[in-house]
Amino acid sequence: MRCALSFGPHRLLAMLLLSLVLAALAGASLAQAQPQATRKVPRLGYLAAVSATADAPRLEAFRRGLREQGYVEGRNIEIEYRHESQDLSRLTAHAAELLAMDIDVLVAVTSNAAVAAKKSTSTVPIVFMGVTDPISAGLAESLARPGGNATGITNVAAILTGKRLELLKEVVPRLTHVAVLWDPKAPGSIPQWDASQEPARTLGLQLHSMTAGSPDDYAMAFKGALKAGSTAAWITLNPVANSNQKLIAELAIENKLPTICARADYAENGCLMAYGPGYDTEGKDGARYVDRILKGARPSDLPIEQPTKFELIINLKTAKRLGFVIPRPVLNRADRLVQ
Repeated sequence: MRCALSFGPHRLLAMLLLSLVLAALAGASLAQAQPQATRKVPRLGYLAAVSATADAPRLEAFRRGLREQGYVEGRNIEIEYRHESQDLSRLTAHAAELLAMDIDVLVAVTSNAAVAAKKSTSTVPIVFMGVTDPISAGLAESLARPGGNATGITNVAAILTGKRLELLKEVVPRLTHVAVLWDPKAPGSIPQWDASQEPARTLGLQLHSMTAGSPDDYAMAFKGALKAGSTAAWITLNPVANSNQKLIAELAIENKLPTICARADYAENGCLMAYGPGYDTEGKDGARYVDRILKGARPSDLPIEQPTKFELIINLKTAKRLGFVIPRPVLNRADRLVQ
């Protein structure tokens, strides 16, 4: 027995239309799913002109900041690292290596690294941290409108020079001669030396230029400071000093020179006092800038930020080794004491 099925023209038309609609929906779903499957995981290059050990507090703050923005390294973001503290001339080569990895953002730590990054690319976005003066370093046209492919956070190390010299004079009785340890080859250290001149004159201090471009120069530099009559020292931020904090602190103690430095980790590693912004805020702010750029913001439109919170750290162990008593008013203003 045969059973023949027949459909009228209207029903056939309806079934045809339904098939077309289902096919269109399937195609749309496939089109939406395809970018998801092939979407590129963002990749950062991280270039630091400092040893990995010295950079550890800032890097941890940066990673924590990324997590707060929703990025988990190894899952939805990749980071390629290059730390250089031995031969800063290699920074440009390191930058080229990172750029060849098809990175989305190049993170640069310290002025030396940022300058090397800027020389290596005019198109890949650069986010810098630990830069003293981005204008004089040629990284930006202005703080409000960087105007190029680089933006980030400045550590205002030069701006705070006067405050550091004030603290040093308040702590060291009858202070008249101060040695300034700086590196003429470091674009971030030069503005700190230059910015020391005017406040020194105002405070009645004579400055001795204690230049050092490698760890081998430090011992002779401290001997020269003593010969010049210096009774205290101010240590500028620069890549070589950043990676040799304990060596500098020990030499200063051996030569009976109380020191003031620009960052908390210096005090933790033996500097008598440190005054400046903390790593935590800088690292988190750097991560926030990376997030904004990955979401489409242009570095040229992102104002360079300056920190507004500063901390005074005093190392009481160093004071004891120096046979030095910190005045009570200064102790009372300290945010943290290293004991």
